[in-house]
Amino acid sequence: MPNWGGGNKCGACGRTVYHAEEVQCDGRSFHRCCFLCMVCRKNLDSTTVAIHDDEVYCKSCYGKKYGPKGYGYGQGAGTLNMDRGERLGIKHDNTPSPHRPTTSPNTSKFAQKFGGAEKCSRCGDSVYAAEKVIGAGKPWHKNCFRCAKCGKSLESTTLTEKEGEIYCKGCYAKNFGPKGFGYGQGAGALVHAQ
Repeated sequence: MPNWGGGNKCGACGRTVYHAEEVQCDGRSFHRCCFLCMVCRKNLDSTTVAIHDDEVYCKSCYGKKYGPKGYGYGQGAGTLNMDRGERLGIKHDNTPSPHRPTTSPNTSKFAQKFGGAEKCSRCGDSVYAAEKVIGAGKPWHKNCFRCAKCGKSLESTTLTEKEGEIYCKGCYAKNFGPKGFGYGQGAGALVHAQ
């Protein structure tokens, strides 16, 4: 019997997926509302999905479940990561199985040519794709991506740069902003210079 107006079956819930609500991933169809990470239930898209066998994850949960473990992975220098994601409901079996992330690490031409990783602009250690942030045109570990003066964590929208170093906007203004009458006093302040 023909499937009049029907669609494929959803890879998550098993119900029919009609074209208007369909997301395709790895040759399977999903309802948009069913295309969620198996662990944290975040909505996924083509840039955030990672696949293991028939399971779909966000890249963060995938990394916790299948990524490298131990010293220095994803936590910055000086820490030992023993969190294998159990608190998020990730169950581990001890049998290795093939996995296939959907994207390859994006490394620089230098790193591809010589087999190493780029170096963090703050600590000088290797920065791998999973832990890399680009700021002021240079690579940083996520944990090293901080204001050089106060140590506050930065984002691309809160970053200012001077002579290759990065600062929060407040520290940049205090240290490199204009000085003198009326600057840095705040609204409503009247300064009388003698």
